[in-house]
Amino acid sequence: MANHASALKRARQAEKRRMINRATRTRVRNAVKSVRQALESKDAQQAQEALKQAVSVIDKAAGKGVLHNRTASRYVARLSSQVQGLGA
Repeated sequence: MANHASALKRARQAEKRRMINRATRTRVRNAVKSVRQALESKDAQQAQEALKQAVSVIDKAAGKGVLHNRTASRYVARLSSQVQGLGA
């Protein structure tokens, strides 16, 4: 364990940030799952709405550095193409 005051503070900050990142990652996974469930049920309207929310959550996660920008872009592209395929 850290001994200096600055190292102790850093440890506290790192733990707090870890919990925030973990919650953000969970939010992304749940948003993606909701889109996939809508796709499985073949509900185009619900899938479109879930996609809109998922894109917002994914972009926020990428902006905060929880996801890499290209990873976020890949998630959005794949989900979008699946939703468009459902509508066709």
